[in-house]
Amino acid sequence: MFEKNISIGIKFIEKGLLTLIAILTVVATFQEIIIVYEAGKVNLADLLLLFIYTEVLGMIGIFFASNRIPITLPLFIAMTAIARLIILQGKEMEPITLVFEAGAILIIALGCLVVRYRPANQYRYQNDADND
Repeated sequence: MFEKNISIGIKFIEKGLLTLIAILTVVATFQEIIIVYEAGKVNLADLLLLFIYTEVLGMIGIFFASNRIPITLPLFIAMTAIARLIILQGKEMEPITLVFEAGAILIIALGCLVVRYRPANQYRYQNDADND
C-alpha cells in the first residue's frame, strides 16, 4: 500500500513538472519569436532553437499519451543543440573543438542507430513489469 502511494505521488509530481516544462517551453518559444521579430531576420541558430523547443514539446506530448519517453527524442534534441552550438561559436572556434563537437554528434547518431535496431524483446520498460 505504501509503495503504491509513493508511486502515485511520484507520477503526480512527474506530470506536474512536465506540465511546468511545457508551459515554460511555450513561453520561451514566444520570447524567441519576439527576439527574431525585433531583429528583423531569422538566423539558422534561431531556427534550430525553435526546433529544439518543438522537440521538447513533442517529447512531453508523447509522454502524456503513452507514459513513456522514447530514448531517441532526447538524443535528437542533443544533436540539434550541439549543431546550434557549433553555429553560434562561428569561425573563432578552434578546429579541434569543431572536430570534437562533430564527433559528439556522430556518437549520438550512432547511439540512435543502435537503439533503433536493437531487438524489441531485449529491453523492457519499468512499467512493463507492472502490466504483466
